[in-house]
Amino acid sequence: MPRKIFKKYLPDHKKIKESRYMKVFGNLIHDPGLWHLNRYSASGAFAVGLFCGFLPIPFQMVIAAALAIYFRVNLPISVVLCWITNPVTMVPMFYFAYKVGAWILGVPPNEFNFELSFEWLQSELIHIWKPFLLGCLICGGTLSLIGYHTISLFWRYHVVRAWRARQARWKDRLLHTLHLDQLGKKDDEDDESESKAEDYREKSNDHRND
Repeated sequence: MPRKIFKKYLPDHKKIKESRYMKVFGNLIHDPGLWHLNRYSASGAFAVGLFCGFLPIPFQMVIAAALAIYFRVNLPISVVLCWITNPVTMVPMFYFAYKVGAWILGVPPNEFNFELSFEWLQSELIHIWKPFLLGCLICGGTLSLIGYHTISLFWRYHVVRAWRARQARWKDRLLHTLHLDQLGKKDDEDDESESKAEDYREKSNDHRND
């Protein structure tokens, strides 16, 4: 089941709850619905996490957690997926988003040196904020939709496959049971036929002796 696959790679719930970033939500994070895994909560969490991963601001995980609480989707998945933006992927991801926004607005792209900090936001964002933010929203929204539908289809595929496997097992058990019953009936019929034949032979012998 998909639930087992996700649980295998998700961090421990206790560690997330004890994170200092999660303490701002108080008792809200103790809602069982935020930790449950089903088709809606998993696909919705992918949508939230992937969208927040493209937000060019610090504390993406806090925003992802807030959206997970609001939409009541799986909180661990929402938070963990923010790590698609990391020191290795950050610059190419946001540069691509900037190029997308510049292409849509029809403006020539400038030099791009991204840094996820308040200083960069204050000093550099003012020069490229329109194409950059537009590109981030478009890329984040697109990736969010792709993630949502991919996980939803993935979950449905596994559920249908598990159901068909269960049906096949039930069918095999039923056929096995019927086969045993038929064997039992056949044995009874053979015993009855043999008994009749034996009675006939005894009657024939009695008749010849008479």
